[in-house]
Amino acid sequence: MPTDRREQFAAACALMAMVDEMIDGALLVDRDARIVWSNDKHVWFTEKLMAQLGLQSRADAIGQPVERVIPHSRMREVVETGRSMPLDIMRYGEHTLLVSRLPLRDETGEVIGALAFALKNSLTYLRPIADRFNKLQSRLTRVEQELAASRASKYTVENLIGFSPAMLQVKRLVRRAGQINSAVLLLGETGTGKELVAQSIHACSDRAHRPFVGVNTAAIPENLLEAEFFGVAPGAYTGAGRQPRPGKFQLADGGTLFLDEIGDMPLPLQAKLLRALQEREVEPLGSNQVVKVDVRIIAATSRPLAEMVRNGAFRPDLYYRLNVFPIQLPALRDRRDDLEILASLFSEKVALSLDQPMRDLTPSALDALRRHDWPGNIRELANVIEQVYVRTEGDRILADDFADILPDAPLDRPAAVEGKRPLAAAMDDLERSLIQEALADCRGNKLEAARSLGLSRTNLYAKLRKHGIPVQPDD
Repeated sequence: MPTDRREQFAAACALMAMVDEMIDGALLVDRDARIVWSNDKHVWFTEKLMAQLGLQSRADAIGQPVERVIPHSRMREVVETGRSMPLDIMRYGEHTLLVSRLPLRDETGEVIGALAFALKNSLTYLRPIADRFNKLQSRLTRVEQELAASRASKYTVENLIGFSPAMLQVKRLVRRAGQINSAVLLLGETGTGKELVAQSIHACSDRAHRPFVGVNTAAIPENLLEAEFFGVAPGAYTGAGRQPRPGKFQLADGGTLFLDEIGDMPLPLQAKLLRALQEREVEPLGSNQVVKVDVRIIAATSRPLAEMVRNGAFRPDLYYRLNVFPIQLPALRDRRDDLEILASLFSEKVALSLDQPMRDLTPSALDALRRHDWPGNIRELANVIEQVYVRTEGDRILADDFADILPDAPLDRPAAVEGKRPLAAAMDDLERSLIQEALADCRGNKLEAARSLGLSRTNLYAKLRKHGIPVQPDD
C-alpha cells in the first residue's frame, strides 16, 4: 500500500478512535472491501463468531473480505458506488444495529475505502421504531407466505379420481404434460373437472413451486378483460389508482396461467393474447413500457374451437398456438364405471361438511345413478349427493331418495315372484295399509304421518307414489 494511502487510513483510524465513546463498533475497509481495521469492542467480532470463522483473534480478520465476517454487509456497495448510507437498520444474529456507512476518499476524490460504525445505545432511543420495523417485516413475510399459498396448486394427479380406461388415459396425459413446457388445451363439457386437471398438470411440472393463476374469461366483462390480463399503469383512466396494478400475466410470472372458457374471449383481445404468447411480454393498460413475463399457458373450453375457427369466431393462429397438447376430458356418462367411487367420495365429503354419519349407497341407488345421463357431469353428481343428504334421512342412500331429484330414477320396487302370493306382495299390502291407517289417524297430515311411521316426509311421498295412494294437500 502506498505511503500516502497508509497515512490516510491511519488518519481515519485516529478519527474513529476519537469517537470511540460514541459508538458500539467501527470497521474500516479498503477499495477491495477487505477489512483493514476494527476497534476492540466491535460487536461483530465475538468469541462465538471467531470460532465459527476459524480465527484466533480479531487481528486474524484483517485482510479478510468483509462479507466473510458480515455475510450481509453492504460495505462493498459503498466502495463501488461511492454513495454513503447514513442510516440503516441491520440485523446480525441476535443484534439489531443502527449503522452508518461512509465512503473514504483521497485528495483527488477517488474512493479508497469505506468506514462503518454502529451508534452507541442508539436502539435504546429508537426502540419504538425498531419494534415497528420488526413488526412490519414479520407482517410482510406472513403476507408473502399467504399470497404464495393462495397461488399454489391445490390438486395433484392423485386427486383425479377414477379407474375407467378414459380416466387412466387422462392421468397418463396429465403426467406427460407436466414433463413439457408447451401449451395445453383442455377440451370437455362443463363440469368435467378442467381446472382440477390444470392444477394437476402444474403440480407435477417444474413450475410447481411458482404461482398458479386462473382466470375465467367468461366471467369478466369484456371492457375489463384487457386490464385483468395485462395490468393497469398508474392513472391509466379516471378512477385508476396511483399504484400500478399487475395483471394475471405478471402474477403468474414463472408459473402457470390457466385460461378457462377461452372460447368466450372476444376477437380483439385474442390478438393481444397471441402477441403476449409469442413475444413473452405484456404492455399494461395506459403504459408505453413492456414487461417481460415467463408463463406456461393451460387453456380450457367447453366449446368446439375447431368449428369456431372455421366459422371465423376464433382466431386460427391463436388456436394453433394453444392446441399444442390437447387433452379431451370424458363426460361422466362415458365413464360410468367410476360412478360408484365418485359417489362414495362425495358422500363422505358431504357427511363431513354437514357433521353427519356417512351413508353408503345401496345397489339400487347406484343403478339409479348409472341410468341418469349426467348433462352436468361431475359437478351435477356432487350436487345430487348433497341434495340427498339435505332432503332425506336414513342410514343408507336408497333409490327412492333420488325420486324428487333425478326424474328418471327407478323406485325400489321388489321383483315379482311366480307362484302363490309372494312375501314381497304381502309386505307391500301391509305397508300400504299401515300408511293409509297413519294418514287417517293424522287426518291427512303428511308430516305427522311420516313421523308416526318413522319415515322422512320425502320417503313417505315416494311410498305414496309407489302404492298409488292419492297425494292430497296437507290440511
